[in-house]
Amino acid sequence: MKEIYFDNSSTTVVSPAAAGIVLKVMTEDYGNPSSMHEKGVRAEMYVKEARAKIAKTLRAKENEIYFTSGGSESNNWALIGGALANRRAGNTILTSAFEHPAVSEPLKFLEKEGFSIERIPVDGQGRLDLKVLREKMTEDVILLSFMYVNNEIGAVNPIAAIGKMKTELCPKALFHVDAIQAYGKYRICPKELGIDLLSVSGHKLHGPKGTGFLYKAEQAKLLPLIYGGGQQGGMRSGTENVPGIAGLGVACEEAYTGFEEKISRLKKLRERLAAGLSEIPDVVIHGMPGDEGAPHILNAAFLGVGSEVLLHTLEDRGIYISAGSACSTHKRAGSPTLTAIGAPRTEMESSVRFSFSELNTEEEIDEALAALREVLPMLRRYRRK
Repeated sequence: MKEIYFDNSSTTVVSPAAAGIVLKVMTEDYGNPSSMHEKGVRAEMYVKEARAKIAKTLRAKENEIYFTSGGSESNNWALIGGALANRRAGNTILTSAFEHPAVSEPLKFLEKEGFSIERIPVDGQGRLDLKVLREKMTEDVILLSFMYVNNEIGAVNPIAAIGKMKTELCPKALFHVDAIQAYGKYRICPKELGIDLLSVSGHKLHGPKGTGFLYKAEQAKLLPLIYGGGQQGGMRSGTENVPGIAGLGVACEEAYTGFEEKISRLKKLRERLAAGLSEIPDVVIHGMPGDEGAPHILNAAFLGVGSEVLLHTLEDRGIYISAGSACSTHKRAGSPTLTAIGAPRTEMESSVRFSFSELNTEEEIDEALAALREVLPMLRRYRRK
């Protein structure tokens, strides 16, 4: 059976080049980068090369890139380390009502530690209420955290506008951006956007799992979360995951090679799927329309059909999609994202996410649409009984 994989926002296949360098470092250049002998020096070179490749994609300095175990660690470090480092300057943290659990959960921890968390509402398409945000930007604000792209519905936050407002109204505050669904899909220059901290995960862009990085502007005050041998300038101790870091560097470089062509292709795939779904009865598409939304994510509710039922029905036909965020699939509560945009329970129960990579094709979109047209009438009849 042919496999059609539309769950790239959950994870991506590792690119051959990234996998190749991971294997080489694991089996040949396996030294500890802190060792002084030749194998250690060679391992350290892989780390330096990856850091240089990533810094180039962000137009950042190499010493502003810190390797982590992935997006969750990067987010936790930015939020907890940033809040604790700047506690004397104020007590308020601004965020949105529909952040990923890797942001919302550490913020709940900080709330228990006495910080005041202000959650800015969004509208029915996931647009942040900038008027409310402006009102909340006071001198007591020490940290702002907003995702660039929402992982469930592909809504895109106005990061440049937020950064400009922050600079005007609370310039001492840190601006953290969860770019886990945006890096590789947008050209991001933290300095131009006023971003102090930026989180990225490797396995969302054809890199190995367990890899990621945190961009930290030189002037940003941040406390370490992991103490030990003093690696990465004492900011993130622990022997570096050299194979993973080398693979991450390759994946990041590849993500921005032929960038415009890749993004154009993703947009065409999303538009083709959206057009096809609009012809199917009782389908509601969530998020921002057209080019306003992220190029690689489409969330839709198939009314009258449970999301998991549809997921497994398509899986039987070799088509892989997601019933919401992979990080919250096993939780019974309604999706925080769909709750924040005011989606009714009937839509929450029937929503699924299609997410694409440059490896997907228009033929795969057409096959998925054909499968949906075939199975939906049957599933809806079954549910009514």
